[in-house]
Amino acid sequence: MLKSMTGYGRARKNIDNYDITVEIKSVNNRTLDVSVKLPRAYTFAEERVKPLLLEYGINRGKLDVYVSVDVPANEGATLTLDKEFAAQYVGALRTLRDEFSLPDDITTMKVAENRDVFTVTKKEDDLEADWERIKTVLIEAADRFDAARAAEGQRLVADVKTKLGTVSSLVDDVESRAGDAVKEYEARLYKKLKETLSETGTAADESRVLTECAIFADRVATDEETVRLRSHIKAFYDTLDGDGPAGRNLDFWCQEMNREANTTGSKAQNAAITADVVAIKCEIEKIREQIQNIE
Repeated sequence: MLKSMTGYGRARKNIDNYDITVEIKSVNNRTLDVSVKLPRAYTFAEERVKPLLLEYGINRGKLDVYVSVDVPANEGATLTLDKEFAAQYVGALRTLRDEFSLPDDITTMKVAENRDVFTVTKKEDDLEADWERIKTVLIEAADRFDAARAAEGQRLVADVKTKLGTVSSLVDDVESRAGDAVKEYEARLYKKLKETLSETGTAADESRVLTECAIFADRVATDEETVRLRSHIKAFYDTLDGDGPAGRNLDFWCQEMNREANTTGSKAQNAAITADVVAIKCEIEKIREQIQNIE
């Protein structure tokens, strides 16, 4: 099942009086880029969040994971002042004040707004318990996130298949009109010859006309292009119905379909065929835009 790179999942639970919320959202991206934001006391869990998400088969997309934890009053963490950092921070504030003649509003509360001046430490045996709580909520959010990606992916696939059907119908039109183009050329050639030779009373050379028509038919023949187009369309359908990430493969088939459409258009000597080719290219472009969101 193909999935979209766009998704959102959120979960919130109260576990052992810890109020934990996890939000996961993603947008399309050429590679996998995961950003995890945790409260400072829980940054140890960041290296565990990413592997868990990878278990859902996520291969591409820019993911943002937000975790908030409201702890009970007797949580047991130790808050200490990072004196060295605080001294550097206050010194930088004073330099900023003096360099730019700013009002002196450096207060204890102002400095305390920078959370980095404090260090939160927890007992080692509490870390596993903390991770298990976060993991429980993370899995629930990830399940919803994955379900949203799957649902959006199926909507994209359905839309792309509709557009592929339009392309197939247009290829049918091109093939049916290809023979008419040769007949129209033959009729125009006969008419021109008759008009030119009527004054002399000379009859048109049938064999020469047939030869010219054969040369023209070979020059404007698009059967090879339409056969390849159909082959690419089938490959596109097969990829859409396959499993695992397919965005890059679909992008490749879009390029190949567009290449054959361009060649067909360059050979076209018929206004109706030219219009069909333009319509084919428009549909391919719409498909290309849609598959940018498929993983």
